[in-house]
Amino acid sequence: RKSHVYAVHKISNTDSFVLYFPALVITDGPQDKSGLADEVGSEDDLYNEFRSSSNRFGHPGGGGEQLAINELISDGSVCAEALWDHVTMDDQELGFKAGDVIEVVDATNKEWWWGRVLDSEGWFPASFVRLRVNQDEPMEEYLAHLDGASEGGGASMGDPLGPGLPCKEQMRANVINEIMSTERDYIKHLKDICEGYIKQCRKRTDMFTEEQLRTIFGNIDELYRFQKKFLKALEKKFNKDHPHLSEIGSCFLEHQTNFQIYSEYCNNHPNACVQLSKLMKIKKYVFFFEACRLLQKMIDISLDGFLLTPVQKICKYPLQLAELLKYTNPQHRDYKDVEAALNAMKNVARLINERKRRLENIDKIAQWQSSIEDWEGEDILSRSSDLIFSGDLTKISQPQGKGQQRMFFLFDHQLVFCKKDLLRRDILYYKGRLDMDQMQVVDVEDGKDKDFNVSVKNALKLCSPVGEEVHLLCAKKPEQKQRWLRAFADEREQVQHDLETGFTITEVQKKQAMLNASKSHPTGKPKAVTRPYYDFLLRQKHPTLPTSLPQQQVIMLAEPKRKTSNFWHNIGRLTPFKK
Repeated sequence: RKSHVYAVHKISNTDSFVLYFPALVITDGPQDKSGLADEVGSEDDLYNEFRSSSNRFGHPGGGGEQLAINELISDGSVCAEALWDHVTMDDQELGFKAGDVIEVVDATNKEWWWGRVLDSEGWFPASFVRLRVNQDEPMEEYLAHLDGASEGGGASMGDPLGPGLPCKEQMRANVINEIMSTERDYIKHLKDICEGYIKQCRKRTDMFTEEQLRTIFGNIDELYRFQKKFLKALEKKFNKDHPHLSEIGSCFLEHQTNFQIYSEYCNNHPNACVQLSKLMKIKKYVFFFEACRLLQKMIDISLDGFLLTPVQKICKYPLQLAELLKYTNPQHRDYKDVEAALNAMKNVARLINERKRRLENIDKIAQWQSSIEDWEGEDILSRSSDLIFSGDLTKISQPQGKGQQRMFFLFDHQLVFCKKDLLRRDILYYKGRLDMDQMQVVDVEDGKDKDFNVSVKNALKLCSPVGEEVHLLCAKKPEQKQRWLRAFADEREQVQHDLETGFTITEVQKKQAMLNASKSHPTGKPKAVTRPYYDFLLRQKHPTLPTSLPQQQVIMLAEPKRKTSNFWHNIGRLTPFKK
């Protein structure tokens, strides 16, 4: 990279720095542009060199590490531990949950690897896993060990971790120090974003509206204020002289509810990436954001990388606390608090993930409704935001006791049933819905039912509390009936959970989802749900293999989907099943 491209000049006798780019950051000091034309060249040259620079939008890595990984894979001695859930969006992708062990078959591509979990094979993002050698040693430690051995320097991995302390206590001290260090670094990142970017952006009303800034930066200023308070609490509990004696578990417990403000930021982050990617196509915004970075003396990471930091941070807390608990003796005064803190932060991350998944699913639900023929009544999103379960059941009608095959869809608060088209099995006709808030589920024994005067098998009833409304449903197999009984129980639990956590879908979000669905093709095969945010992150953040522990690049929030039945050949991708 040519040094004159990012030239920064300090004005004599002032503390202000001026970056010589066409889109200047407004500073508090005078500006001196003498000799600029001779130093930096044309705007087009600067822009092209900036955009083509391999170090600006990517991470270092690859090279020797990639060769070592491929060599180990060829020997069959490498597996991967999933750090994050991966939702399969394509038949060629491999779905897994955090903690799953993946056999890495091919790592030739630095961004997408081919792997195997049990009987399933497919592509998966390399950044979602941590490699391990012989299913035990983390890959980054193994590579560091190789480098140390080849250079003949440094302590071996079997050497004592420090003088005067047992191994486990020294490891606990190391984890405590890492937590404190990463927390201070994180505060620095948040401060840089608020003071280096947001403050400067607000001065340029000709370039940014308040709505744009809110979309790009979300509530990051609120995160900054909270994290400063949290760091102060950690500092009070931190024992500088004897880190292993620090008792920081209580800090997480005291602030666990405050961490839920990350939900708003994480939910907004996809919109921030889309808005930012649009601006980065315009030269003056590219130069402006680089000017902000240099004036704030920030590390060499692009703005989208800084904005990803809070998403990574809230997911890293459970990992750090798990490591801390691992090296904390049960007799330690901090053990119970650390154990409780780990569970608390897992719940925070789970709640954020669940809210994110639910918000993403409303578009799919709206598209599903738009594919149903003869829809009547209010939109499904008026009361529901999640599909719990679906499948075929026989609905017994009174008074004839005649059975009708229907496709049932259990959402939170309501059960929708449809009729399949006789010729085109991919078309459904709306037939009705039941209010689950007004229904009780009753398990029915095999034999003759008194209310309907028919013999039934694998049956259950939905009854109103006053007994005026009764619906008899029959499954084909006993296991299908049991699965439906569990689904009805799950629906009630979710409704209660939403009530306790205050989860809601705003009217604006509902209207936008229905508007998006109305733009889909009214006939023919529905359009597949695209992944602009997911693909954007992969394109921007995974040009090479990370040299350290991969961090989560995008929150993948739904459970990995299983293969859909033949019936769902056309609309399976539009339906958020949880099986």
